[in-house]
Amino acid sequence: MSTTEPPQTTTGPHSPTGRSQAAKETLEDYTLRFAPRSYRRWTPMVVATTALGGIAYMADFSIGAGIGLAHGTGNALVAIAVAAVVIFVTGFPLAYYGARFNIDLDLITRGSGFGYYGSVLTSVIFASFTFIFFALEGSIMAQGLKLGLGLPLWLGYLVSTLMVIPLVIYGMKALSKLQVWTTPVWLLLMIAPLVYLISNDPGTVDRFLDYAGTDGDGGVNTASVLLGAGVCLSLIAQIGEQIDYLRFMPPKTEANKRSWWTAVVMAGPGWVVLGALKQAIGVFLAVYILAKVGPDVAPEPIQQFKGAFDAMMPSWLVLPLAVALVVISQIKINVTNAYSGSLAWTNSFTRVTRHYPGRMVFVLVNLGFALALMEADMFSFLNNILGFYSNCAIAWIVTVATDIGVNKYLLKLSPLQPEFRRGMLYAVNPVGVVAFVAASGLSIAMYFHALGDTLQPYSPVAAAVIAFALTPLMAIVTKGRYYLRRTDDGIDEPLLDTDGNPSATTYDCHVCHQPYERPDLAACRTHDAHVCSLCLSTDKVGDHVLPAQAV
Repeated sequence: MSTTEPPQTTTGPHSPTGRSQAAKETLEDYTLRFAPRSYRRWTPMVVATTALGGIAYMADFSIGAGIGLAHGTGNALVAIAVAAVVIFVTGFPLAYYGARFNIDLDLITRGSGFGYYGSVLTSVIFASFTFIFFALEGSIMAQGLKLGLGLPLWLGYLVSTLMVIPLVIYGMKALSKLQVWTTPVWLLLMIAPLVYLISNDPGTVDRFLDYAGTDGDGGVNTASVLLGAGVCLSLIAQIGEQIDYLRFMPPKTEANKRSWWTAVVMAGPGWVVLGALKQAIGVFLAVYILAKVGPDVAPEPIQQFKGAFDAMMPSWLVLPLAVALVVISQIKINVTNAYSGSLAWTNSFTRVTRHYPGRMVFVLVNLGFALALMEADMFSFLNNILGFYSNCAIAWIVTVATDIGVNKYLLKLSPLQPEFRRGMLYAVNPVGVVAFVAASGLSIAMYFHALGDTLQPYSPVAAAVIAFALTPLMAIVTKGRYYLRRTDDGIDEPLLDTDGNPSATTYDCHVCHQPYERPDLAACRTHDAHVCSLCLSTDKVGDHVLPAQAV
């Protein structure tokens, strides 16, 4: 696997030393911009393996267990399946756009109904997703360290936070190696005990399927399914983390199209297949250990795998293996959470302030939020946090997916080619912003019983349906005129080559004097030159930003 060092990502006012330091600090960053072809040297399968390594989190086991213990196995399995279908369908167009055009979900969101500043809303939603799940995984690791090594929880929280920092600094190159080498060990430790339990004691399957839950009667009912699905759908924003890897896919060609599509589907929306399986395993293991440990700790993955390992190997091996599984899983996902969160925060901050502070600042900010949640014992009210958060996440993802699938391809009111550069987009596009705000606002009100107890379980459905209906309606009402502020970026060469891939031709940026590939630049307003997307973002007076195009 070959890589090259990316261009330096700071702007004119900084000294050369400052630019060099920022480039070193954020080596494989491309925080606010298109990922160039010169850097994307990985094969499709390496990118896919790296992306899938990021879903090794243990939270799925806790989420599945919590739903299953409350509502029973039948309701839990149907809820998991419903959520998985929604996540797969909405994730597919987003994954395709990220891999095909080599941009992250924030850049996709900008040109898919939200506008240049409108997508700051969703960047904050995504950043919140990363630190909520970092805190969840860190809590699970701390539970493992307490059980295995006797560390107090507060110290375990701190250890789980600090240990990821060195790995996150170097971005994709370090993360790809970590994920590829640890995935086989993780899969073996996760699957082996499950296979052993089922083959050695088939009665565990019957007990699992018959479990009725603490508030259920053993049957499947709509309210319980929707409440469970709402919790599972909090993971819908995981597609953003998958795209943070998929944007490094190589160009799609005739020679690699089969492996390219396989990688995009498998590591894009396909992540939810493994996620749903882990949630179902979480229900199974929680039911298996319930009689031994009780309902309070049965959702803890360390307890689940300790109980499973206990049945198949000598006692002296049980805790070390259970702790190893939890630690490996936590590292694999939390380097991704810290990395993706830093990208989201940096995106938002740079657009609002027009100052680029470097990604590492926001690695620390994201970890600070996560540590505060852990110390507040978020694990004890996990499902409440996820149920509330899922309404915002569903509204956002469904809005963007609908804009791509319906507004771009069916109604043809949204431009097919994604746009993210300042000056090319309107500040706010009412299509996505109105749909997102209305869908999330109404569904959150439903979640908190503002519209009555009967409708409360339907809040995730409301978020999805309102976003799906309002997004094309707003495009029709506005006639699509708020998508592009300009259709011409002042550069004669097309953005795409003859194969439909982003052009690899390079031009020098007039401001930072670095070479960038064609999709990452626009013509300068005041000079006969080109300006890169980051320098446009940090242009405080707008000297370089092209004016609105005359109608």
